[in-house]
Amino acid sequence: MDENLKKIIPFVKPYKTNVIWNVFYNILYAFFSTLSFISLIPMMKVLFNKAERITVEPVYKGIMDIGNYGNDYLYFYVTKLTDKNGPQYALILVVALVITTFLFKNLFNYLAQNHLMLLKNGVLKDLRNSMYNKIIDLPVSYYSEKRKGDIMARMLGDIGEIQNSFFSILELIVKEPMTILFTIIAMFVISVKLTLFVFIFIPISGYIISKIGKSLKSKSERIQQEGGFLISIVEESLTGLKVVKSYNAESTFKRRFNDSVTRLLNLSNSIGRKNNLASPMSEFMGIIVISILLWYGGNMVLVEKLSNGQPLLDGAKFLAYMGLAYNILTPAKSISKASYGVRSGIAAAQRVFEVLEVENSITDKPDAIVKESFEKNITIENINFRYEEENVLKNFSLEVPKGKTIALVGQSGSGKSTIANLLTRFYDVQEGSVKIDDINIKDMTMNSLRHLMGLVTQDSILFNDTIKNNLLIGKINATDDEIIDALKVANAYEFVKDLPNGIDTNIGDAGGKLSGGQKQRLSIARAVLKNPPIMILDEATSALDTESEKLVQVALENMMQNRTSIVIAHRLSTIQKADKIVVMKKGEIVEQGTHAELLALNGTYSNLVTLQSFEQ
Repeated sequence: MDENLKKIIPFVKPYKTNVIWNVFYNILYAFFSTLSFISLIPMMKVLFNKAERITVEPVYKGIMDIGNYGNDYLYFYVTKLTDKNGPQYALILVVALVITTFLFKNLFNYLAQNHLMLLKNGVLKDLRNSMYNKIIDLPVSYYSEKRKGDIMARMLGDIGEIQNSFFSILELIVKEPMTILFTIIAMFVISVKLTLFVFIFIPISGYIISKIGKSLKSKSERIQQEGGFLISIVEESLTGLKVVKSYNAESTFKRRFNDSVTRLLNLSNSIGRKNNLASPMSEFMGIIVISILLWYGGNMVLVEKLSNGQPLLDGAKFLAYMGLAYNILTPAKSISKASYGVRSGIAAAQRVFEVLEVENSITDKPDAIVKESFEKNITIENINFRYEEENVLKNFSLEVPKGKTIALVGQSGSGKSTIANLLTRFYDVQEGSVKIDDINIKDMTMNSLRHLMGLVTQDSILFNDTIKNNLLIGKINATDDEIIDALKVANAYEFVKDLPNGIDTNIGDAGGKLSGGQKQRLSIARAVLKNPPIMILDEATSALDTESEKLVQVALENMMQNRTSIVIAHRLSTIQKADKIVVMKKGEIVEQGTHAELLALNGTYSNLVTLQSFEQ
């Protein structure tokens, strides 16, 4: 069994009742599908006045003789009806028999399909939930190298492909093979000689059909990868639309998209050609077999005779036999199509499980502590940290006492934002430790660690929703009054109250209906509403104009009162009131002290202040 098939089984287990019912109804469908053709024999015999005359009611001799008993009992009734009411009543009986068998065949097909639908949709839901839970749980570092569009393609397209293609395997191993099995048994009952003759040709046609689909899996994998790349281009184009337009790069992005669409077209056409070939190829091979049957079986009906002068094969039975032979073609076509579908589904499943099986490098320990309060201090001890080869932080140590504001300053690339990433465990330290109240943050649950912290980043990340719902992320059960109080602290209520629907105003995709300063103040309000004891501000004002910066600065100062704050700043005007300023260069601390103390040193900090004053 393919490895990816085994991995799907845990997702199928909750729906095993649907699988069992699907198999049960498929067996009944296969049985009545065969019976529906056999029921044509008595109808044609009555029609051509060739029905067997049985005048004595047959006796039931046990389960092994049930076929003969059913046949004799039917003809006993046909004889009785013909003698009593004329042949048209016997014809009504056998026509009713045909209708009944076809009714049951289609009823059981419907019930089987219904259970298959419940299985497919249920597994689709569970796979999507598992995939989403996984992509949310994976650390930030995982996405630094991955295309978001590819992850989206796996989440939407590939899981959909599993739903559409993969579960055709149930038809591949139950419905169609059972239909073929019952049909072959019926064919053997009618004529062993003719059926053995047919069996010479079936393996030949099966071999030809199987040769067509050999390369489908690899091409299915490539088409899914290309689909991921295509979604990435769309996602990146929409995210960076202003840059694309301002740099007149529309033609570049159109070309990239067009190239990807062309590759997708060629792959789709290649797979489509083979898929489309499956059905006509199997039907054509089947018609060749049936044509040979017509010739060989026709001889048995018209030419070859038994010792008593009767034809070797009855004409009505031969016509039903031809129907049964054709009845094999439909499931054979379905099997060939389903086998291609399964190949495509396996390729999709492989891409889905690649993500589901990624080991999460940042997880809670089994005995992790739930830390509910912040009492004393944060200590960063002898940290060495690297994203790739070179250390970004080198032997870095720092203590942040409770209630104090510590500012980290330095040029871009000095490692300031890395400190924020490590404190929140977006990344884990490789050497050294980060502790809160002398407890290593790796020994705490991530939920309780992050509950102690509020984060305001340079990019104000907001969602396409109302102001209220954006803030409720900080505190799910907050009242409207609490939300308005948080907006006031963040200096944001002055513009929110003038919006058409106040806090219920939708702010658009990524807050696109608001200015940069307004978005940042909402981010601060969200952190205020959460009301954590530790606040991390990662360059919270660097993307703002001077007027917005002043408004945001007031909001930050309001927020930092009576709170432990770590402020990562590019603009030094925002951190002059900090209790301690730590100056960083290439991952190391070069100076630390208050604003006045550092100016007096006339070193790196003093130079940075002078440079920024000159720039302004």
